[in-house]
Amino acid sequence: MSTAKRTKCLVLEPFCGGSHSQMIDLFRNSFDANSMDILTLPGRKWPWRARTAALHFSQAIPDDCIYHTVFCSSVLNLAELVALRSSLASALKVVYFHENQLVYPVQRNDSCDFQFSYAQIVSCIVADRVVFNSEYNRHSFLSAIPSVLRRIPKEGRPSNIASLIEAKCTVLYFPVVFPPLGTLSRSQNELHIVWPHRWEHDKHPELFFSVLRQLITSQCNFCLSVLGEAYEETPECFPAARDFLKERILHWGFIPNKEAYYDILRSSHVVVSTARHEFFGVAMLEATYLGCWPLCPDGLAYREIYPPSCRYRTPAQLCKQLKSFCKHPLLAVEKRAKLSIDFSQYSWSTLKNSYADILGVTLNTKQ
Repeated sequence: MSTAKRTKCLVLEPFCGGSHSQMIDLFRNSFDANSMDILTLPGRKWPWRARTAALHFSQAIPDDCIYHTVFCSSVLNLAELVALRSSLASALKVVYFHENQLVYPVQRNDSCDFQFSYAQIVSCIVADRVVFNSEYNRHSFLSAIPSVLRRIPKEGRPSNIASLIEAKCTVLYFPVVFPPLGTLSRSQNELHIVWPHRWEHDKHPELFFSVLRQLITSQCNFCLSVLGEAYEETPECFPAARDFLKERILHWGFIPNKEAYYDILRSSHVVVSTARHEFFGVAMLEATYLGCWPLCPDGLAYREIYPPSCRYRTPAQLCKQLKSFCKHPLLAVEKRAKLSIDFSQYSWSTLKNSYADILGVTLNTKQ
């Protein structure tokens, strides 16, 4: 006698690190475990995950379930997976974009870079729903599709792909669990600058350290915390920066303990981004919530979240604002106290029901 197969949601994350990992943890902790299966791969060697995760998951997905929904990040080549596991074709297929490769600031323009973008486009064609973590992410992806596909020789070039995908698109902000505000203890005499980003070239650390050199040349008084994760290939500017900043460094490197990390943010006056590639910015939002004045580029997803007073257009403007705060550290505190941002729209408590609806799962009643 045959046994009826269980019906579940299938969540796949080929790169379970950073914000991808945070989302998976929220799903595990908030939704009924009996209503979903979650399969992940460690958050390292991104290019290999993007190229090969579909084959891995095709073998790892259990055979004893019928999945009503497949939810994956855009790192996964969904088209390959559905071809390899045809039983998933009838499921509701949802691709979530933490970031998109179509506007990634590549260090070299080669066929590999095209292939990553192309795979994301094809995944969207196969998907039933395409979800972005910001309007900037959605708009930049759709706008870049024509230029990416123009690289294909004309006789084999597809048409109307952007409009086909656009009909499936929606925006659902990344869900943040904001920590308690705690005791906001900031020095009155020395500006504490924090840079809490991945140590990779798309975060443009060279610009950040260049501005700090100018502050030192101008004899500005400040201290520094450079946080964030480092991966296999760290930009060459970090060792040199650590040397010339050594007398000003309070913290250098990844802080694995979240409470210790939040305490550093609570003691900082200003949080700086120099990113060339940002579709949401969890670290910036957390630091701002905990009392830092944000200074970020006038572009990317930042226009969606921060008012013009928090954004700079040129390195000279960033340097000028930091010099002003170095002279009067509490000015940053005063400005932050007047800053109005609706953090609730990014909060997990606000967004969790929307995510439950997309996944087709129920909330864990034991929370």
